[in-house]
Amino acid sequence: MLLSHLETLNILSTPVWVVSVHNQQIIFANTAARKLAGNSLLGPLRNGQFSVQSLQSLESYLPHLQKGDQVIEIWTIHKEGRAFPLSCRLSLAQFGLQEPVIVFEGTHTSAANVPAPGSFLSEARPYRRDQSGFYERFFQTNTAPMLLIDPANNGQIVDANLAATRFYGYTRDEMCMRHTWEINAMGQDVLPVMHEIARLPGGHKPLTFVHKLADGNLRHVQTYAGPVDVDGVRLMLCIIHDITEQKRLEQELEHAALRDPLTGLGNRRQFMQLVENARTQNPQRTHNFSLMLVDADHFKAINDQHGHNKGDDALVMLARTLETGIRESDTVFRWGGEEFLILLPLTGLEGALHVAETLRLAVEEYKHPDLPSMTVSVGVVQYETGEDFTRLFKRVDDALYRAKTSGRNQVQMG
Repeated sequence: MLLSHLETLNILSTPVWVVSVHNQQIIFANTAARKLAGNSLLGPLRNGQFSVQSLQSLESYLPHLQKGDQVIEIWTIHKEGRAFPLSCRLSLAQFGLQEPVIVFEGTHTSAANVPAPGSFLSEARPYRRDQSGFYERFFQTNTAPMLLIDPANNGQIVDANLAATRFYGYTRDEMCMRHTWEINAMGQDVLPVMHEIARLPGGHKPLTFVHKLADGNLRHVQTYAGPVDVDGVRLMLCIIHDITEQKRLEQELEHAALRDPLTGLGNRRQFMQLVENARTQNPQRTHNFSLMLVDADHFKAINDQHGHNKGDDALVMLARTLETGIRESDTVFRWGGEEFLILLPLTGLEGALHVAETLRLAVEEYKHPDLPSMTVSVGVVQYETGEDFTRLFKRVDDALYRAKTSGRNQVQMG
């Protein structure tokens, strides 16, 4: 039923991708999308050379899309040896699924139609300031940084209001000697993006960039850019909002959400996010790895005999011992309770078993006068091509169970 709903999108001449919000994966691409971008994964499309978003997390778009806000993203398409930007309009859909999906509808763009840097130059009449005009008075008295940009002239900044000169740290004349790519961290890669944005009608949610100030500092900004006609000259009005502090707080909250507060290790959510990112952006890295599930033996007895505070201290000690004993490429996560998961990239079963035995011995031999002695049981598995994570986790859990039921303080493979 779902497939028949989605296949109706094949009649559209515009490229359409249907994306799962929860998994952040493309679950369907229509014929036009496959013809344009092949079987590209979501990660390279959203995080490529020319990619720009309003928000990084797809879940964050949901309230905006539910309200009917216009949301766009610029994706990076690779075709015939060239990369070029593609603007996509986002909308919510259901398609008979329990959870909503986001539909990305692209404006079909040919790589041949994307101007190269230096090809924007035109013979259009240049913009001239009118000190007495209404537009000039509105422009200069606005408290938000505003730029007037000529997209037909390599993104030349033709005017900047007082708020913009204060924000960027340049005089008005200095600003007007620069191009957008000189203040954008993307450099000249922003030119095709600007060309794509200039084709949009406006009214969409602002896009996020990193801008460079005169003193060299970088600031996260949201920019709304829309077409304007000033005395017959077609320009882009760019309104800038500094969101650096907001970004910092978001990053701190995200960091906290991905960390176990007791041990400071990554948590289950971080592990799942890391694996999903690897699957979408670097699938080769997910085809050869091993997992290790470590469980503290008789941990309930430690809590009962020494108290929960000492039990917490013992878990922190165990976390540090595991972190110290793994290789630089490996990562330890607190999986829950007294269980820890270890991801070993590019590692076969034999190598993983060697690391597991090293860790088991390190925990057994660790002595601290204020902490109870501990041992661990370990289950180890190597990922098998084509298996899903449900089966993989069952195998490593079964291996751990065998280690515990066979006397504990040992390593078992699955």
